[in-house]
Amino acid sequence: MNLSRWKNLSVSPVKLLTSMVEIYSPSGKEKNISEYIFEQLTKLGFKVTIDSVNNVIGEIGEGSLNILLCGHMDTVSPELPVKIENDILYGRGAVDAKSPLAAFIVAASELSKEKINAKIIVAGVVDEEGKSIGIKELNKKKLKIDYAVFGEPTAVDTITVGYKGSISMKVTLETETGHSSSPWLYSNSIEKAIELWELIKQIKTEKNIENNYFNSITACLIKIEGGQNNNIVPNKCTILIDARIPPHIKCSEYKLMVEKIVNEFKKLNDDTNIKLEFRDETEAYLAPIKSPIVKAFTHSIWNNRKKQVKLTYKTGTGDMNFFGSATGIPCITYGPGNSHYDHTNKEQIEISEYLSSILVIKEAIKRLCITKNI
Repeated sequence: MNLSRWKNLSVSPVKLLTSMVEIYSPSGKEKNISEYIFEQLTKLGFKVTIDSVNNVIGEIGEGSLNILLCGHMDTVSPELPVKIENDILYGRGAVDAKSPLAAFIVAASELSKEKINAKIIVAGVVDEEGKSIGIKELNKKKLKIDYAVFGEPTAVDTITVGYKGSISMKVTLETETGHSSSPWLYSNSIEKAIELWELIKQIKTEKNIENNYFNSITACLIKIEGGQNNNIVPNKCTILIDARIPPHIKCSEYKLMVEKIVNEFKKLNDDTNIKLEFRDETEAYLAPIKSPIVKAFTHSIWNNRKKQVKLTYKTGTGDMNFFGSATGIPCITYGPGNSHYDHTNKEQIEISEYLSSILVIKEAIKRLCITKNI
């Protein structure tokens, strides 16, 4: 790998990323990496602040366009050995998602020297792998932003333009109990819970498309807990459900569908007490495909990589959901790396792909500035 073209930069991209990966930062313990990124951004000429939850926010450049480059600093556990072998950097956070964040820092720093007509805001946020405390706090600041890019491993030739929404719910069912030798005399709370789950699982909309999971409502039974001792018909059962919601359905609409099913089930099972609780919820987000930011990255990938650009739609959720759905600002998710290594003990990033992503980001932002001024 030839690194000669990167020698004259204000910061070594490989050294920056390696240092970030060497700082173990599981969700809730991001203080050390927050301080490190603060120092690096300050050295590069950014105006930098750290907020109350340890988000790092750096601003550089000025102009009529305001662009947010947002990546998360936290990782999952456990810590992994950090090493570089054959153009590959191994370590926790190498792909998810310190390489996109490092690419944002380098690209923004270099763009500031070219005096493009834009202010670039680089944000390293906390807790993306948890409850997204970082992006929720960033939303409160109501930053003036025209476009936003969120850093996740999409692969260098791919742009993620959509994420499904999510709702988690807890359902508790209680019945009268009795001796298990006479099960026909009593309602079994576990059996009732499974009956209700089967009804919730079948919720669909007219736009559900077979084998198109992004545009369909999907639900997963993630936990079931019930029963007591031997010889007793279970009188209490709790189930936890994680539902994923496509962009054409609001969380509020889906909750009404679930409530209708639960209420109808109650009428048919008046011997069963049912309590439904909705917990965390996140709206889906779908980027406007003809948005200038999608076009800019598509053009840049083609110019730099000479490959057909892929647009992907994720069935999971990310920080882009919280920001895009709350603000209405056009967003995409982009970053180097293979997401199949996310959360695995083989987490890694190809250094050449990481460096290529910096070039893609730089040219895409310059193209956005040109579009703005036309």
